Amino acid sequence: QVQLVESGGGLVQAGGSLRLSCAASGRTFSSYAMGWFRQAPGKERDFVAAIVWSGGNGDYADSVKGRFTISRDNAKNTLYLQMNSLKPEDTAVYYCAAARSYSLVSYEYSYWGQGTQVTVSS
Repeated sequence: QVQLVESGGGLVQAGGSLRLSCAASGRTFSSYAMGWFRQAPGKERDFVAAIVWSGGNGDYADSVKGRFTISRDNAKNTLYLQMNSLKPEDTAVYYCAAARSYSLVSYEYSYWGQGTQVTVSS
């Protein structure tokens, strides 16, 4: 089992940057694919980015491609999301999640953090 805790959210002006972190408990973090999802008020939870257990470039939603970068440090049991050139439409609660198999869809992720709020002002 994996427990996930996100941090790094906050209020930022449009064009600014934030880096989200997701700290994972357990010795098996490196065996999980990891993803970031987000949910804006009144909307469904959407895929943002995902990365395989070994790291690499990852996959991204079209809306964040070229602006966000997902990465992981298995030695530190930590997942990251670097967010640059933020836009007001990026405002949402951001969740990290872990899955046994690599996926871009939320229902295939078994473990979820509590979320961290990101607010981008115009």
